[in-house]
Formats: sequence, structure tokens, C-alpha cells
Amino acid sequence: MKRKYNNSSKPDNTYSRSSNRNSNFGSSVFNFTTIAILGGVFILGIGIGIAFSSTATFSPSNVASRDFIDTKAPNPEVCVQYGASAMVMDARLFVTLNPFNVYVAQPSMRPGCVLRTSNWEILRQKNLVTSDQVRDCKNRLNTFGFTGRLDSKELDIKCIYQNDAAKNFFVNEEGAVDVPVETERF
Repeated sequence: MKRKYNNSSKPDNTYSRSSNRNSNFGSSVFNFTTIAILGGVFILGIGIGIAFSSTATFSPSNVASRDFIDTKAPNPEVCVQYGASAMVMDARLFVTLNPFNVYVAQPSMRPGCVLRTSNWEILRQKNLVTSDQVRDCKNRLNTFGFTGRLDSKELDIKCIYQNDAAKNFFVNEEGAVDVPVETERF
């Protein structure tokens, strides 16, 4: 027995299958595109958040940038132009010999400035250091550092030594073969 098919009664599956495939493909491409855009926005947001949190300084408890230290230095215009701004830490050590012990007092931190040796004339012009102090400091290959504004009574100028033996463990990576040398000599 032969079956006779009527073209008008048989549904055309070819068109419906291809249209389903196209609509599935269109929605999956849309989903991939949406996911890619959302992922990119998410990663960009994380990057902006990290950049903002590492440079934003809203309080003295968050000293996260050199710019913040530069603005808090005494005489920031002099400090940045003729030297470098610094964080000055004063601490007292007490050593007993019998019994042998070392005690450390609570340190105090304040903003300061370190001048390059070529710029000491600023201090001499304002009669803040004498020629003898300059000569003694120069003979020991030191430089001058100060806390307090140059025109204030709280000004404290010291001949300080640049310690090249101090290691910067933030710069020196573990396992590095060549340790970077410091080229900025004051």
C-alpha cells in the first residue's frame, strides 16, 4: 500500500528547523556579547577601584602616595625643587647593661625634607647654618635635613647621613639576580 502525501497537508520542517537554529544562534551570540561586555565592565571597575584606593588619600592614616608626602612637607616648594620630601621618625632607645635589655620609646613621625648637597646655599642665605656646619657636614659626605618651616621657631636642621647599605625590600624582589643600584645621590 502506497501512501500518498499531499504537499499542502505536510508541514515544511526545513524552514522551522532553520529558523529555530537562527534564533538560538542569535540569542546565544547576544548572551556571549552581553557576558563579554559585563565581564569587561567588571574588570575595568576592579582596575579603577584599585587605582583609586592606592592613590586616594583622605586622612593622615592613609599615606599612599608620594604626592601626599610632598604636600605635607615643610616648605613643599623648596623641598620638591631642591631636595626630596621625607617622613621623619624620632625614636628613643634605652639600653641597660645589667641586665642587658633594649627598650624603645613610642616613635613620633612628622614631615621633613632632605636637601641635595648642591642646594645648601638656601640654608646659608637665610643664616640657618654656619660655614663651619656646612664644612663639617660636607667633610663627612653628609647632607642636611630639616623638619619645621624654614621661617618658623620649630625649625630643626640636622646634618644627616645617606645610608646606602639600607635595603629597600619593596624594590628588591626575591630571587632577583641583579639587585638594582641606587643612582640618586644627595
